[in-house]
Amino acid sequence: MLLQGVTKADLQNHTQVARLTQLAATIFGEKLNGNQTAQILEFIVAQKIDPSNTFHLIRLWAMFR
Repeated sequence: MLLQGVTKADLQNHTQVARLTQLAATIFGEKLNGNQTAQILEFIVAQKIDPSNTFHLIRLWAMFR
């Protein structure tokens, strides 16, 4: 539900990604320090993920399975 309607532009926007990261951490009950948040943010932006591109989703699935 958290990522429903998220676009490629959202995933390239540092502010949006930081907000999504904090929301996800809260949902999972994880406490992230500033360095961890920054690393996650940079990783997500660097992947240039397009949630509407099936190839990108398959690549992500393969990366984390």
